[in-house]
Amino acid sequence: MASRPIVPQQATRGEEGVGVGKQKVVKAGANNRRALGDIGNLVPENRRITRSFGAQLLAKAQEQAAAGDKIKKQIPVLGGLVPKAGPARKAVDGAAVGRAAVPAQKKVTVKPKPVEIIEISPDTAEDIKKERPESQKSSHRGRSSRKKVTLTSVLTARSKAACGLTNKPKDPVVDIDAADVENQLAAVEYVEDLYKFYRLAENTSRIHEYMDLQPDINVKMRAILVDWLIEVHNKFELTPETLYLTIYIVDRYLSLKTTTRKELQLLGMSAMLIASKYEEIWAPEVNDFVCISDRAYTHGQVLAMEKMILGKLEWRLTVPTPYVFLVRFIKAALSDEEMHHMVFFLAELALMHYVSIMYCPSMVAASAVYAARCTLKISPVWNETLKLHTGFAEPQLMDCAKILVNLHSGASENKLQVVYRKYSNPDRKSVALHPPAKDLLA
Repeated sequence: MASRPIVPQQATRGEEGVGVGKQKVVKAGANNRRALGDIGNLVPENRRITRSFGAQLLAKAQEQAAAGDKIKKQIPVLGGLVPKAGPARKAVDGAAVGRAAVPAQKKVTVKPKPVEIIEISPDTAEDIKKERPESQKSSHRGRSSRKKVTLTSVLTARSKAACGLTNKPKDPVVDIDAADVENQLAAVEYVEDLYKFYRLAENTSRIHEYMDLQPDINVKMRAILVDWLIEVHNKFELTPETLYLTIYIVDRYLSLKTTTRKELQLLGMSAMLIASKYEEIWAPEVNDFVCISDRAYTHGQVLAMEKMILGKLEWRLTVPTPYVFLVRFIKAALSDEEMHHMVFFLAELALMHYVSIMYCPSMVAASAVYAARCTLKISPVWNETLKLHTGFAEPQLMDCAKILVNLHSGASENKLQVVYRKYSNPDRKSVALHPPAKDLLA
């Protein structure tokens, strides 16, 4: 009778045995107990038994013992089935209870969701410190460093307190449209959108320097023409929008076509005729302009120049002039009547002088407000409300504002006196007589 070959068993973890190929001697009871303990994964040997973990094992063993008589189902063990009441199950329960009983035995109350309490040994604490992310370490260092009081911080705080800079409230932004909510003409609902469009449109319709392209006229001739147009504007009692649109049409045409000295006054008359038709309810007639020019030009010449201007401008007359921005910025400055006239005085000085053409209309308007507040010594000169609605910070306005102050300084001695006389009138609070803000020039 042939004997079956003996297949050597592989040594399991924790068992005592000899090398490969030799027979292994294992106690019968211990082999069965250890195998069931390993298969059930009840107590992994590489896990430390803490107080909470031992309590969970003990609670689990007690639940299994109490439910032993009620449960009739079989427990799967490594692909086979072992009856609930058999000796192998008792060995498993005994192994679980024996291993869980390492800590001191205490009465445990089992809750539906026990809170895990992790007991950290000194070695584990060292490991956690090593594994802590670098960001957490830096944040702890940052908190500890902020709590330190240095001599520099103390001296800085004392300096700010001496200068009155501590606890200085931030300048609030005023809602300048709150009073006009019921006014339909104020267009409060979309006034901000309008001015966003104006800022985009002023760049496309902006006039650049053109005097080098004009062989027969110069800066002084342009100033004489604008001075005369302001006087005609006053004589006809036209709206401010008409004056600013007239000067825009003149500059736009001169930037596109060369003009002779004889045609310059005719250009100004026709430009004001066009602007009056665009802005006024009752515009002056052609004969009115012929008479006011002392019949230097005929009726037909005025109409011919009007047609030529409209052709060169391609009938594009809807443009944001400085007046559009002046109205909004004066409202943002919460101005009184004197401030109102001072701003327009400086703005019309800018219209008359060619030097201001290098700046965009919104810059000229904001600089006029800034220079007017400096002239009238209003404090603060620039605030958050003006910065929000003008879109300019104080340093951005300095160059243009200095030019306006220089024009104000020389207005009384200039040969062209129309603007100066206009705003020296008591009806306009005699704002031209105020001393200019020479501190701004310094």
